[in-house]
Amino acid sequence: MTARVRKAVFPVAGLGTRFLPATKAMPKEMLTVVDRPLIQHGVDEACAAGIEHFIFVTGRNKGAIEDHFDMQPELEGTLRARGKTAELKLLSEALPEAGSASFVRQQAPLGLGHAVWCARDIVGDEPFAVVLPDVLVQSPGKGCLAQMLDVYDKHGGNILAVEPVPDDELKSYGVVAVGDADRNVFPVTGMVEKPAPGTAPSNLTILGRYVLQPEIFGLLGEQEKGAGGEIQLTDSMLALLKSQSVYAVEYEGRAFDCGSKVGFLAANVAFALERPDLRDAVAVEIKKLI
Repeated sequence: MTARVRKAVFPVAGLGTRFLPATKAMPKEMLTVVDRPLIQHGVDEACAAGIEHFIFVTGRNKGAIEDHFDMQPELEGTLRARGKTAELKLLSEALPEAGSASFVRQQAPLGLGHAVWCARDIVGDEPFAVVLPDVLVQSPGKGCLAQMLDVYDKHGGNILAVEPVPDDELKSYGVVAVGDADRNVFPVTGMVEKPAPGTAPSNLTILGRYVLQPEIFGLLGEQEKGAGGEIQLTDSMLALLKSQSVYAVEYEGRAFDCGSKVGFLAANVAFALERPDLRDAVAVEIKKLI
């Protein structure tokens, strides 16, 4: 029987330089897609998957994230006095339960692997999820992480969300080598970070959602710097693959790279068109612009 995944790690220490000047004083994770910050979308996905504890790996100038997941007595009092019950309900639904959010600092920008390692004492000796808030997934049914946890419940081990991309784009991603598929689930046999053109082992790229066993922390603690002078999560997962199973899930849905301007703008349009209260009006405005 597999141990239940109760905790999720959100690496949110990045500087967001691609969105300057917007991110000069505001964390990039607080940029809004329609009316919810990126980080809120990630937490919502984790909540829908049954996650109970949310661990944010932050850096300097990220206090707005912590404030977002806290109560605002003055604002709530004003809304209550004005009879704004719908707005009060929205605020309460966005709050994690008391004691279910933890914040830890990543003092130096040493990469995703280092950010995950910084959460080791809070995660402890149990499996956990990693959610990159820059990657926003729109799913027609179950969310991406919930789909992954269904696979985890069946297979155990470690789980990656993957998606196919065109061959000429593979050089920008982490790519998995895989065995024979069981529908949309592949056993992972290898991984490579940003392969040289023509050398990728498949067209399946790692999305930004992980379910990992706690043994990854020991490997990350010993991991030397890799590509870009950073501690790469992929390198430690390759080492973990020698002793544990890793599965890739080709999820159902569409991902938006909200770390890029085009991906962020596309996510706003897609999520607005998904909303019954906005769809028709937004479609009219898009037609006007086109």
